Amino acid sequence: MKKFEGTGVAIVTPFKDDLSIDFSAMEILIENLILKKVDYLVIMGTTGESATLTKEEKKQIKEFVIDKNRNRLPIVLGIGGNSTKEIVETIKNTDFQSIDAILSVSPYYNKPQQDGIFLHYKAIADASPLPIILYNVPSRTSVNISYSTTLRIAKACKNVIGIKEASGNLEQISNILKYKDEDFLVISGDDTLTLALIAMGASGVISVTANALPYEYSQMTRACLDGNFKKARKINFEIFEIMETLFQDGNPSGIKASLEILGIIKNNLRLPLVKVKKEVYLKLKNLLKK
Repeated sequence: MKKFEGTGVAIVTPFKDDLSIDFSAMEILIENLILKKVDYLVIMGTTGESATLTKEEKKQIKEFVIDKNRNRLPIVLGIGGNSTKEIVETIKNTDFQSIDAILSVSPYYNKPQQDGIFLHYKAIADASPLPIILYNVPSRTSVNISYSTTLRIAKACKNVIGIKEASGNLEQISNILKYKDEDFLVISGDDTLTLALIAMGASGVISVTANALPYEYSQMTRACLDGNFKKARKINFEIFEIMETLFQDGNPSGIKASLEILGIIKNNLRLPLVKVKKEVYLKLKNLLKK
């Protein structure tokens, strides 16, 4: 599972002014990420506005990224939701050629018990031909995957290889790291906590910030993994205010504003998401200039 160590990037979906997918901008973004030495790509996640994409658009994006990547980096595909049956059917009907793993967010809105979360992931694991990375983000799903449930899933489902942890709960994450099997990956889902989590034993990050700062962020992550925390802290402090500001008006609004400032994509989002406020945009512009 070395291929999922380091910096994964939850890539955005660029839109034209008419809100159709801007594949030309997506190609520029992908090439920039690969050039700046990120470790793998994550498509169809929250940052990619997957909730607003049709099934046909998701298929087009998957095929486009595979084509433009040309097997240079591993690709993780987001397949999640709050209907276990629908996810299982999606997995059974998906062509996974050139896809390396599935990232599956914990069920949202339904607010299942921990047993329900366990059985949900067991059903997905039983159906999946690929490794699965759990995704715990209780700020969006309203339900936390407890550390004991994470360990239970990992023990019962051998193709569940790790978890993207975005709970922000360092005590919980510490318990996962303490009791997990050696080859189970704990991946940071909070850009501002990556340095701390790798110091605790995490294997890397799936980052939003790296869309805009792929070289800086991947260098910080790599320095952490190499045990060079002096270098890692220096980079982390240099970009920390940018990371904080990116999420001030929500994700992916902040990262899309940043990518427009950098001249990579247009700052277009599909409703119900809207652009960041003017003061946030100007702050990002000033910080990125530095």
